[in-house]
Amino acid sequence: MSVTPTPLGAERTLDVVCLGRAAVDLYGEQIGARLEDVQTFARYLGGSPANTAVGASRLGLRVGMISRVGDEHNGRFVREALACEGVDVSQLSTDPQRLTALVFLAIKDQDTFPLLFYRQHCADMGLKAEHIDAEQIAASRALLISGTHLSHPDTREACLLAMRTAKSAGTRVVLDIDYRPVLWGLTSPGMGERRFVASQAVSDEIQSVLPLCDLVVGTEEEVHIAGGSVDSLTALRRIREVTPALLVMKRGPMGCVAYPGAIPEDLTAGVQGPGFPVEVFNVLGAGDAFMAGLLRGWVVGEPLENALRYANACGALVVSRHGCAPAMPSWIELSHFLALGSRHNRLREDEALEHLHHATTRAPGAPCLAILAFDHRAQFEEIAARSGAGADRIAHFKRLVAQAAEHGYALERASQTQGHASGTPGFPGAGVIVDGRYGSEVLNRLTGSATWIGRPVEVPGSRPLAFEDRDQVGLSLRTWPAEHVVKCLLSHHPDDDSALAAQQIASVRALEQACRATGHEWLLELIPPRSLPMASDTVARGVRQIYEAGVRPDWWKLPPPDAHGWSLLAEIIARHDPHCRGVLLLGLEATEEQLWHGFRASAGQPLCKGFAVGRTLFSDAAAAWFAGQLDDSGVVAEVATRYRRLIRIWQETRANGPGQTQTLHVDSQETTP
Repeated sequence: MSVTPTPLGAERTLDVVCLGRAAVDLYGEQIGARLEDVQTFARYLGGSPANTAVGASRLGLRVGMISRVGDEHNGRFVREALACEGVDVSQLSTDPQRLTALVFLAIKDQDTFPLLFYRQHCADMGLKAEHIDAEQIAASRALLISGTHLSHPDTREACLLAMRTAKSAGTRVVLDIDYRPVLWGLTSPGMGERRFVASQAVSDEIQSVLPLCDLVVGTEEEVHIAGGSVDSLTALRRIREVTPALLVMKRGPMGCVAYPGAIPEDLTAGVQGPGFPVEVFNVLGAGDAFMAGLLRGWVVGEPLENALRYANACGALVVSRHGCAPAMPSWIELSHFLALGSRHNRLREDEALEHLHHATTRAPGAPCLAILAFDHRAQFEEIAARSGAGADRIAHFKRLVAQAAEHGYALERASQTQGHASGTPGFPGAGVIVDGRYGSEVLNRLTGSATWIGRPVEVPGSRPLAFEDRDQVGLSLRTWPAEHVVKCLLSHHPDDDSALAAQQIASVRALEQACRATGHEWLLELIPPRSLPMASDTVARGVRQIYEAGVRPDWWKLPPPDAHGWSLLAEIIARHDPHCRGVLLLGLEATEEQLWHGFRASAGQPLCKGFAVGRTLFSDAAAAWFAGQLDDSGVVAEVATRYRRLIRIWQETRANGPGQTQTLHVDSQETTP
């Protein structure tokens, strides 16, 4: 979540456009290992300007990206990752001949961060002057150039055209010196980690563009290369001779110092930006975060001291985490850190801060969801056993339900969209919850589509909670696609025996930690046992117990509360996790009329984000199909019709508001597959 800064002066559609590297980072997951010994890698968006684009967007700036990617899987990954972060990718062009750049990275120790660049003839270095869109640059308040793109004649020409276009349009120019000797051909390919090699030729190239700059940012080593001297004051003075730009020099743990005017006799006599005392876990990406924070203040005209503080705080947060782009903080997270700090030297161990990071940087989703849940395993096994069917028949039936979900959703959306030129306002997104035991084919087919996918981890009917992969749930989740939402059904009552409650809550806490480690969202389905008394506050009290144990699911899936229950639930979630994705209403084999009542009670609740209903929609079809009384097309038609009807009930109750609809009236229409 981000907050858009108030524009200054003439309105422009973008705050900053970033030009330069856009790549894939493969980050070693074994901390302390040589790159030679790393066994597994995490894939992230990479490239200094692309990282900064993500960071600036998360801080509320409107950001565009000028670069090129390959016409292949990694290129699509980079494009989708940037777009998901709200970055304008209209000028991220596709190169049909070159591959997207790739970088291998590792964290060996506090001083050793191996880098191996695969950038030979890469797509972003195919950027030429002809790819520069003058209109986008003129529509932005600032243009960020990465120094790496000054290293080749073609990309240098593109940078110069972009910078001159910016100057003509009144767009301020920012240079991130971003010096990597290996990318200038000054070291062997295996020395990507090396930060400084003196080169008069490189110094001359950089100095030649400095007159076009309004802001120049670099480490002391980068200031040395830009100024052509290993003495910092001498280098700064040389830079000042050729540009009036604001100069900002990063000094690692000491923070930074800015020079808006003449260079003083003492390095520390500029405008100081004190650093934050945190553990240095990973320096890679910290500079890109620093730039994002600096731009957040500088572009919108805040006092320089504020901009430097944002910059140092963003750097401190990212230097404490694994990865570059995914580690960038949100504006909410940054504000929290600046206001409250942290008692942890290792910021990644601050649970409140890490939760804020996770909750405010999640990918945006549909405002509400219409989910067909058919992850049931024990129930299908019982039905199949009665008819003498095997597991293959269960898998086949689930494929039919998936077809019905797709078909019914598409028809209902088309039906409600008729007459709405821009689509149906508030129409729920499509979703399924399906298991990997019998629904693996469905999962494989739907993954990568626009469908929201939930997937169970619990042993059906277990109380105390047990996971299908026993103690290996964390390892199991590593094999799941990142888009799969982990769903866990917890049979819990707030009046449970304390030992049972503690055991179950410990299990869901371990599950949450596994989900965070693997980058998965998770949904907790909380159902009190039917054998225990149920009151209007029972579910809300159970939710409160989970929160008080320090567990914060992304989603809740709950029985529909009444008005009193909703009031309690809304207050509890707002107090413990205001960034919760929301509540999905479950069915428990309720009739359509019962669900209608539940939907009505939730109509005025912003927390309610849809429904996740299963047996109400497919139970009758399942019984008839397994008994040989209904064919495949009949299953698809019946389940699709019921699913459409439930979507329409949901839509009508939301449109009419709480307490307004007095009768259940939804047309019963057959859905032909």
